[in-house]
Amino acid sequence: MSCPAEPGAPRYGTVLSPGKLLLLGEYAVIDGGEAIVAAVDRGVRCDVTPGSGHTTPGDDRFVRAALVGAPTAHYAFSDANPVVGIDGKPGFGGSAAATVAACVAAGHTLDDALAAHHAVQGGGSGLDVKASWWGGVHHASGAPGAAPPLVAVWSGRSAQTGPRVRQFLGWDAAARAEFRARSDAAVVRFAAEPVAALRDAYANLRNMAAAVGLDYDLPVFAAIDALARAHGGAAKPSGAGGGDIAVALFPDEGARTAFVGAAHAAGLFPIEVTIAPPAGWV
Repeated sequence: MSCPAEPGAPRYGTVLSPGKLLLLGEYAVIDGGEAIVAAVDRGVRCDVTPGSGHTTPGDDRFVRAALVGAPTAHYAFSDANPVVGIDGKPGFGGSAAATVAACVAAGHTLDDALAAHHAVQGGGSGLDVKASWWGGVHHASGAPGAAPPLVAVWSGRSAQTGPRVRQFLGWDAAARAEFRARSDAAVVRFAAEPVAALRDAYANLRNMAAAVGLDYDLPVFAAIDALARAHGGAAKPSGAGGGDIAVALFPDEGARTAFVGAAHAAGLFPIEVTIAPPAGWV
């Protein structure tokens, strides 16, 4: 139970901020395209107690930027519902979740969180920050959406978003516009045919990566997609690609459950996730 505070005074208690899975719209969202993002229960916790300063399990650049102007207190950050048994960061938008957790704890706004994350990262769409702030499933415009049964699958290695985004931005503007149009069409299709839309998006992203010379696809992603298709679903990298996680969607819960069992048997690393509420005090 958190303790209410007087204006300007710190609020003590715990903030939970969800992570994210980007379902559709990678890269296109940078050029103003639509996207669909899901907030998931793999995020960041911030415990606010009397004292001063902050502690983090690793890189503190994002929380330092987010805590500028925060009331004096001690802000302790940790993983919330962490993924165990993997070597590396799974790619659920931890820096964005930490930024949002810090801003909620400090009484800052979504705009503050977006500015802090952009200042440290140096670019990006901000959709991962919005996902943690909004919770649930949303379009890039903020319109709520819905997701079919889904599961995340670890690729086996971590990947950096920044270099891939910079390489994409060097692509011909006309080609990027055509790529964005195809991406937006997949987003529109998602409401009625989510599995087919995910397949469309994956094909579009692979074609873009081949044209740009982008390190996007991996053999493990193709294997995950093939296994998902065998269970009536589809899969693709979630985010910039080159590693991190894939997201797999299915027509029903039975197909999703069967896929998880088959993925374990195949030596893959499925990660159970649930759609999470917005960041906030608990």
